Amino acid sequence: MHQTTPPRPEDSSGVDQAYLALERELAVFLRRARASSGEMARAVHPELEAAAYGLLVRLEDAGEQRATDLAAYFGVGKATMSRQLRALGDLGLVTRTPDPADGRASLVRITEEGRARFTRVRDARRAQYVRKLADWDPLEIAELARLLRQLNVSAEG
Repeated sequence: MHQTTPPRPEDSSGVDQAYLALERELAVFLRRARASSGEMARAVHPELEAAAYGLLVRLEDAGEQRATDLAAYFGVGKATMSRQLRALGDLGLVTRTPDPADGRASLVRITEEGRARFTRVRDARRAQYVRKLADWDPLEIAELARLLRQLNVSAEG
């Protein structure tokens, strides 16, 4: 059976209210996420930049990677990625090893110290989510995660 998409609600000026609502809610969410990332980064290490916390998340989830792959994943330039990785390395949170597939490149991985610090902070953040979303249905949480993943994948293309 073919399903039709219901018409989008537009106001009298032709503005699509669903997209305006999405923009508004994402703006609030992103502002709060940036503040939260700064707090979590400082909890991992007092000198860690907020943006670098996401690198630890990616390295923990995906394993060792080339800096160029990390830059592409986050949509930042090589210079930005190099600076952030250098800072993480200086703090002892990541290390580089030669890439066996290409001796000119290196692979970045999280150190044991970095993993221990990151895991402690990540676990505390998950506990916050559990408290803040205690009145949510677990299926709603799963659906939110699915939709956010879908949004992230769409943003990659």
